[in-house]
Amino acid sequence: MSAGTYAPRPGAAPLPRMIAAQTALETRMLLRNGEQLLLTVIIPTLLLVLFSAVDIVDTGSGESVDFLTPGILALAVMSTAFTGQAIATGFERRYGVLKRLAASPLPRWALMTAKTLAVLVTEVLQVVLLTVIAFALGWSPHGNPFAVVLLLVLGTAAFSGLGLLMAGTLKAEATLAAANLVFLLLLVGGGVIVPLEKFPDAAQSVLGLLPIAALSDGLRDVLQHGATMPWGDLGILAVWTVLGLGAAAKFFRWE
Repeated sequence: MSAGTYAPRPGAAPLPRMIAAQTALETRMLLRNGEQLLLTVIIPTLLLVLFSAVDIVDTGSGESVDFLTPGILALAVMSTAFTGQAIATGFERRYGVLKRLAASPLPRWALMTAKTLAVLVTEVLQVVLLTVIAFALGWSPHGNPFAVVLLLVLGTAAFSGLGLLMAGTLKAEATLAAANLVFLLLLVGGGVIVPLEKFPDAAQSVLGLLPIAALSDGLRDVLQHGATMPWGDLGILAVWTVLGLGAAAKFFRWE
């Protein structure tokens, strides 16, 4: 008696296909969540339009939109990679979703890779939307596109690590409160809308080391002032990336 032939053959799908499927699922979940959409798309868009059209904050010489757009792009990265991902992952952990996914054929590192890829897809949509709006408001960017991409990728990695660290160590309710609080504090004190030069000298030296300040300042140096490669800001983001991802990998709890 010959062995039976099964179609389709039982077993796990190839790893790239599993990651692609999980990435598509994570992206759809991000885009369908109304609160996430408010945080990642509507708030940055409203801030860009409002502060570009109304002279509320002194952004120095030149057009306000030229100063604001790099900071709003940095804010969009933080809202998706840090705040949104921390809250979503925290509640997935609370409801046992991560525990069940960890028991599937998809390796844990591949699940985190899919989450990061979903963040990148969302950020691409954010950047395209904000860029179109900024051009409509009279934005005139300069500088090296490669430097911009490198800053955005490093900023995403840094904020992803910090978001996963928070989601994997705190309770879901604490993550929700802490992530939103950090978002508001960094919005005000991270050089997004208010220039760091407006703060006292002692505060500037501390605030300049924050990942949102490094990302905002680096993007502004390139897009507004035409810098070739802001190595100092890239170095700060690289340090935050190593610390955030390293701590998340060590301390993340799946249950």
